[in-house]
Amino acid sequence: MRRKSTLIAKWLNQTAVYWGTPVYGGAGGRTFADAAEIPVRWEDKQEVYRDQAGAEHTSSAVVFVNEDLDLGGYLFLGELTDLASDELLQPQTVAAAREVRYVGKVPSVKADMFVRKVML
Repeated sequence: MRRKSTLIAKWLNQTAVYWGTPVYGGAGGRTFADAAEIPVRWEDKQEVYRDQAGAEHTSSAVVFVNEDLDLGGYLFLGELTDLASDELLQPQTVAAAREVRYVGKVPSVKADMFVRKVML
């Protein structure tokens, strides 16, 4: 069993709300897992990355996390108490929430811990 990375844990001093496990419905809508607070290191910066198809994109933010996140999930820099109850159900309605567009995971030398970086 792999343990969660402690390589960057001490730098994850911000809180974000995460909506994961997006499931696409027949009418084109999506449903998400319940919103949850996670520790992050959020950097509002542009960084070039390639998606799974090889197309080049530029991020609006780079976020370091201590757990695996889902492509298509959403992140909001803040706490659950910053959001209205209807926003907790639909991250697309939160103006400052951004979609996870890239997920990177780099192992430590022993491959027993990981640094995770997502692009929004």
